[in-house]
Amino acid sequence: MNSKEITRGIVWAVFQIAAISLTIWLLFQLKTLLIYLVIAAVVSLIGRPINQFLIQKTKLRPILATTISIIVLLGILISLFSLFVPLLIQQGENLALLDVDLLKANINTLVEEISLYFQLDNSFWQQQFAVDNLFQNVNFGLLPELLNQTLELLGGFTIGLFSVVFILFFFLKDSELQERIILVLVSDTLSARVEKSIEKIKNLLSRYFLGLLFQISILLIIYSIVLAAFSVENAFIIAFLCALLNLIPYLGPIIGAVLMMLLTMSSFIGADFSSVILPKTFYVMLGFLVGQLIDNFFSQPMIFSNSVKSHPLEIFIVILASGTLMGPLGMIIAIPFYTTLKVIAQEFLNDNKIVKSLTKNF
Repeated sequence: MNSKEITRGIVWAVFQIAAISLTIWLLFQLKTLLIYLVIAAVVSLIGRPINQFLIQKTKLRPILATTISIIVLLGILISLFSLFVPLLIQQGENLALLDVDLLKANINTLVEEISLYFQLDNSFWQQQFAVDNLFQNVNFGLLPELLNQTLELLGGFTIGLFSVVFILFFFLKDSELQERIILVLVSDTLSARVEKSIEKIKNLLSRYFLGLLFQISILLIIYSIVLAAFSVENAFIIAFLCALLNLIPYLGPIIGAVLMMLLTMSSFIGADFSSVILPKTFYVMLGFLVGQLIDNFFSQPMIFSNSVKSHPLEIFIVILASGTLMGPLGMIIAIPFYTTLKVIAQEFLNDNKIVKSLTKNF
């Protein structure tokens, strides 16, 4: 190898590093656009069955079918917002008029009742909670301001919503648009295999996301019935939050259980602990447990076996590894990402023994 070839190799390597660096920089600068594209892609997978049904079964034109599908999805989103925005406004007004002394008294009363009922050392229990120390470092005047900033962000959310809807329209109307974008980046020799992988990934993930919606709906119904039966305030909203937290595997149900228990107890502050607060909280948590049993032994197995077609132990290991590496976000995206990798591996590494074992149900 002469000096000319070495120089040419160095220049080419520098050029490649510069191109990769420029690509990473551009992706970072355009992260908002990428987020919009990812959200639109996920929503298009959810709306895909509706769109295909309207086109294939009712024989509607793609433009009309896509428009109806987006209206249905927007209707669901608006319905959810209509539940939470009034609650946020009401809580903002409550925070503006918050009586800190009364709040401290309520918490102290609840702590005393718990310690008396379970025969705990009240002084030690009070010291552990340190209610006075907790409140003296909290500036409650900032809470309404924080809420107002949150509402302002919701106002800016309309720009993002318009962008996502615009992209979503074309993803649904032209179902092959995403494929064409990806196929532009691969060689012609791999196009057929990549196209086959994309179609399989879209089918699997579409069923997976619809399965998640079904899972949330079941938990929402169970939690709402339980909370409403025991006259817990804002039962539907609490049920929705706890059902939504279930999307975070393993960690979400724990957070949801704590949240439901605390909100249930706070709904009855001032009532007798042994005859009102404790029994109602116990029965509500019993209902929560029933919901989790139904979810673990019915909803989740059905979703994993019929959509992503993976063994529960396999799913557990993937979720645990993703959570360790990326936290809660990793746990949420673990299954879709792993399913995508399995489809690609099956198509391009189908002779590998490990890949054959993992994808035998595909």
